[in-house]
Amino acid sequence: MLCIWWDQKGVIHYELLKPGQTINGDFYRQQLIRLKQAIAEKRPDYATRHESIIFHHDDARPHVAVRVKNYLENSGWEILVHPPYSPDLAPSDYHLFRSMQNALSRIRFTSEQGIKNWLDSFLASKDE
Repeated sequence: MLCIWWDQKGVIHYELLKPGQTINGDFYRQQLIRLKQAIAEKRPDYATRHESIIFHHDDARPHVAVRVKNYLENSGWEILVHPPYSPDLAPSDYHLFRSMQNALSRIRFTSEQGIKNWLDSFLASKDE
């Protein structure tokens, strides 16, 4: 499973989960901590903005866990509420993942490192 976060400039952070690994509230909170570190490294200018980071995610069960809500409340980020059934707010489903699906149509990987290398190359080839 691929978990990926991006902004208008491109991908900020992604993680590949191990086969069979699932996401619960605690795991998602740890991902958000790693995301915040990636934002500080890749988008240092965000720290000097007067507005907060506007964070948007859907209302999947791990995203609404109490520990996640508490973390986000203390993160300084503004949370953009995800309305019920809003496919127009999920551009990854139509742009990133469709493009990725087409690029992967005939590729077979033999290692996790091969997957990471391919992802880095694929994401670097995308426009901002």
